[in-house]
Amino acid sequence: MKFKVLLIGLFIFMGMALKAQTKKEQEFRIDEELFPTNAAEVLRPFLTGTKRIRYYKEFDGEKVSYEAKFKKDRLRYSIEFDQNGNLEDAEFIIKSADIPDSTFETIKNHLESNHQKYRIKKIQQQYPCKTGNASEVLKTAFQNLILPEINYEIIIASKDDSGYVEHEVTFNADGEYILSRRLVKQGYDHVLY
Repeated sequence: MKFKVLLIGLFIFMGMALKAQTKKEQEFRIDEELFPTNAAEVLRPFLTGTKRIRYYKEFDGEKVSYEAKFKKDRLRYSIEFDQNGNLEDAEFIIKSADIPDSTFETIKNHLESNHQKYRIKKIQQQYPCKTGNASEVLKTAFQNLILPEINYEIIIASKDDSGYVEHEVTFNADGEYILSRRLVKQGYDHVLY
């Protein structure tokens, strides 16, 4: 009897662990009026000189969030807020040459040791809002500062036994591994950036 309870518990735990490693992302474009008011107010002072501002509602299988995507100073930004309008993170797309050499070498070593074959599709420099001070995080992100609290979020296509799959792999500012999630794209009604 104890063995059956232990076995059932093990299967439940494994199922939860596998679910946590999969990101079923679905984004829908929304009007600015549907974007959380407090998020729009925090973002407004930083929107001067932006082009193509778009607002999205995202569901990743676990939570609902809102994103504002735009182009500013030749960089493509994605600013994400939770459903209450609190800043989660600010990201922008970069190239591998924008990452310090030693950090990128550490990232490459991790990817090579954990994936048979892979190709980097996109790299984002991420400024998570850990302090709760959204204005300070946004100011830092728009200055493009490389600080110890930033992350690198890398989308890769890698080969496994079933074929090619996409993963979102997150590393800290030193290139140390934080998290990897398999991406399951649901469908988009916009250009990804």
